[in-house]
Amino acid sequence: MHEDEGEDSLKALIESYPYLCYLGELALVDKNTPIRQLGRTFFNTLIDENAACHFALGQSYAETLPGAEKWSKEELEAHGMNQSDIHVDFMVGADDLHITGYTRDGKEVDVFVNGAFAPTFDRTE
Repeated sequence: MHEDEGEDSLKALIESYPYLCYLGELALVDKNTPIRQLGRTFFNTLIDENAACHFALGQSYAETLPGAEKWSKEELEAHGMNQSDIHVDFMVGADDLHITGYTRDGKEVDVFVNGAFAPTFDRTE
C-alpha cells in the first residue's frame, strides 16, 4: 500500500464514525514485557498491544475512572470519555523510544529511555 493510500484509508475511517478522530486510549508499555520478549507477533490486538506503546482513536474505557462503569453514555461524555462506536489501536513503541514528560512546575522528566521506563522516573510526580 502506498503512503497516500494509507492516509486516504485512515481519513475515510475517521470520517465514518462520530468521535473516532479523538483519542480513546494511550498506553506506555515498556519493551521488557513478557509478550515483547517472545519476539512474536500474534496478529491479535489484545495480545500484541502488550508488546508496545500504543494509542487508540475512538472508544475510551469507562473502567479507568472510578465508578464510571455505571454511568450512562451521556454522563461518560460529560466527563470527557470518548464514546465512539469503534476503537482502533496503533502500536508506536520502539527499542529507541524516548519520552520526556513535564511536572506541574514545568520540570522535564525522562519517562522512557531506549524503550523502557527510565530508572529515575517517579510515577507520583
